[in-house]
Amino acid sequence: MRFQANRDVFSEAVSFAVKLLPQRTTLPILSGVLIEATENGLILSSFDYEVSAQTEIAADVEETGKVLVSGRLLAEIASRMPNAPVRFSTNESRISVSCGSANFTLLSMPVEEYPSIPQVGAQSGLVPAEEFSMAVAQVAVAASRDDVTPVITGVQLEISENSLSMVATDRYRVAVREIDWDRGSNEAQGTITALVPARTLQEVGKTFGHSGTISVAITSTDDRELIAFTAEKKTVTSLLIKGNFPPVRRLFPETVDNYAVINTAELIEATRRVQLVLEREAALRFTFAADGLTLEAIGSEQAQASEKIDAILSGTETVVSLKPQFLLDGLGAVHSEFVRISFTRTENPNKPGPVLITSQNSRDQPGADSYKYLLQPNLLLR
Repeated sequence: MRFQANRDVFSEAVSFAVKLLPQRTTLPILSGVLIEATENGLILSSFDYEVSAQTEIAADVEETGKVLVSGRLLAEIASRMPNAPVRFSTNESRISVSCGSANFTLLSMPVEEYPSIPQVGAQSGLVPAEEFSMAVAQVAVAASRDDVTPVITGVQLEISENSLSMVATDRYRVAVREIDWDRGSNEAQGTITALVPARTLQEVGKTFGHSGTISVAITSTDDRELIAFTAEKKTVTSLLIKGNFPPVRRLFPETVDNYAVINTAELIEATRRVQLVLEREAALRFTFAADGLTLEAIGSEQAQASEKIDAILSGTETVVSLKPQFLLDGLGAVHSEFVRISFTRTENPNKPGPVLITSQNSRDQPGADSYKYLLQPNLLLR
């Protein structure tokens, strides 16, 4: 096997292939990147039985072949090569990589022991890449990072006739966003759900965010269900998480009369300042009144903090305690100058209901996007 490729193109392809590989694996062979040189160029692939990545790039191939090499090491080498074409050749179990005056010799891994890359089924539909990337960033932050309950470490995709909805929760908050879905020629397609690992979806969103459109395919083979995302000769597949996603949509209220409108940037900055004196996991007290919003942090005996900012209140004065980082996660996903914070009620008048965060274009004009973030407050500080 022998080829020559553009340094930047080759480095980017290797980086893409290894991005989703686990940092540690019990099977060393799964840390490899499979490089296949064909008459049409190169195909680089990685697979760890759960997630796969594959990309095609142009190259001058002198001798076709297939080789498996340590992925992260090759990515490190490729990213530090001088500005010259990369030359790659194999001789039995040795791999020679050279670029300008830099030369490396690596050992290959046994290709025959490497698992087969999953095959992508027929396309289920298309989504606009930029909108998809933004929606993933808004929603995935609410997914759980606790592997004890795998079902809530994913983002639930719900596909209907012409829309794709994303939902995530970690029991303390729920995020929802809806975007356009082009089902193409799949006329008989009904409602489809797919529970995708949040980490994989976030990488897909970052990688394909400027790709125009992303092709999505959801397929079932034997007892394995997987989803594939394809754009610009790059494909990522992921096994779907098995289990029933909790019915969290019903937590969202139909209408809320009691709410406040605040400048988003001002609220973010005030929250970051006041939380400085808090101990870990402590909450901030937010008092929404007719004359504005007061933030209070009772940290320790040595430090307290408070700040008051403008807010327009509709309804009655409300006091809630919220974990600052959870609030900042929601505010960071609001892409509008103002934010609406709505206060839901519970049967217990002394226990506030979840706080609903949505975008607000101006002081009196709700936002146009479908993003919603529901945050459960802590019990009021006594």
